[in-house]
Amino acid sequence: MSPALGPVVLGSDHGGFPLKEAIKRHLSSKGVQVLDVGTHSAAACDYPEFARKAAEAIAEGRAWRGVVVDGAGIGSCMVANKVPGVRAAMAFDQATANNAREHNDAHLLTLGAGYLEEAAALSIVDTFLSVECTVARHLQRVAMIDALDKGPRRSLKMAVAAPDDKSQLVQQITRVLSNNPELLAALAGGSGGGGVPGSGCNTCQRCDNQCPRSAPDAVRSLVTSTTGARVSGRLGVTGVPQDLAKYIDHTLLKADATYADVDQLCEEARTYGFASVCVNPVHVRRCSQSLRGSAVKTCTVIGFPLGATRKEVKALEARQALRDGATELDMVINVGALKSADHATVLEDIRLVREVAHEGGAILKVIIETALLTDAEKVTACELSKQARADFVKTSTGFSTAGATSQDVALMAQAVDHRLGVKASGGVRSAADAKNMIAAGATRIGASVGIQIVREMRGESKPGAAGAGY
Repeated sequence: MSPALGPVVLGSDHGGFPLKEAIKRHLSSKGVQVLDVGTHSAAACDYPEFARKAAEAIAEGRAWRGVVVDGAGIGSCMVANKVPGVRAAMAFDQATANNAREHNDAHLLTLGAGYLEEAAALSIVDTFLSVECTVARHLQRVAMIDALDKGPRRSLKMAVAAPDDKSQLVQQITRVLSNNPELLAALAGGSGGGGVPGSGCNTCQRCDNQCPRSAPDAVRSLVTSTTGARVSGRLGVTGVPQDLAKYIDHTLLKADATYADVDQLCEEARTYGFASVCVNPVHVRRCSQSLRGSAVKTCTVIGFPLGATRKEVKALEARQALRDGATELDMVINVGALKSADHATVLEDIRLVREVAHEGGAILKVIIETALLTDAEKVTACELSKQARADFVKTSTGFSTAGATSQDVALMAQAVDHRLGVKASGGVRSAADAKNMIAAGATRIGASVGIQIVREMRGESKPGAAGAGY
């Protein structure tokens, strides 16, 4: 069974109670965290109540996957599928459990206690929790299912619950709006609001998710007025906002960077309004103190530049960076494990750092080092990042054989279904390069020549004068 990416919710009626308890013991013995929403005895009760509770735990992001048991498994499946954003499937053997995951990406499994022996049920549960949906044609069909309830909103309630401070709340609200663009229209007053990009607004004649081209002023307003906002340009967008500063992570990762260099980096980031500064971990505290009171984030790198450290060391490094004031983490994946097709190791590597990042209110960008991967491996790395619930995928460290290309950015944006941000870094040396990356689907640019890029856009310097960059 693959490592769980969060709690597994369990529910049952009175008929399914004994089997639910057996499943709970089985999962707990494997170290899986269980969220039991009842029933808690064999006293007569109604299955819709507990099927609903389990499905809502999935929809709200409180659980990763779920299992509900009633007499036949049919009624609970019907109930769970009424909850928006939840895909429930009934299984009666390992083959149907495998199909439910591989073909339908089901979140919740329903079982019929009246038709299954305990050993068979446990095998079905193990299969359901270990199989992933990764084939493009299946994912496309799953997206068609989601479209029936206007897409999944699994992160909505979890994202806004119990924020630690105002800054974190703003970031979380932004993430919800990014994942649920139709909410922007509602915030604007439904179809009559106008002025805010998103489904149903009156800014454009029709909404085709091409807001950077169709409504640049509205996009710029959203980006500049909301801390941490990221606006995605879909494939084929030809016109992008002229002011690129908010897309840029101002970067200094040289081994010989002095304290004076780091101080200058922070001052430039303040002056030009870059999204963040990206520095090595030893400089995080200095940058976070220097940037205090500004909107500029402090970003650092984890497992950099090879990604070949153990996952526990990466998690420790991430935790220390958060203590020092980092609010964004760029981690390098275990490239060797990916190329060895050891996907479980890669997934666990990302998941562990993501867990640390999100516990600390930070976002995680996963560097997949595209120059070392085949296209198929790039897609797999992006899919694993999405499964691990990272916030961004990122092309390159800038220290390998090549950097970002617009083709790679487009491939990555498609692989994550535009649900994660895409950061293009390595070799972005001009405003033209940056525009190409954003047109391909990038929502962040990593560049050591950010000032030159912004000056080009403002007409303050000639294109191509920037020289080599990260």
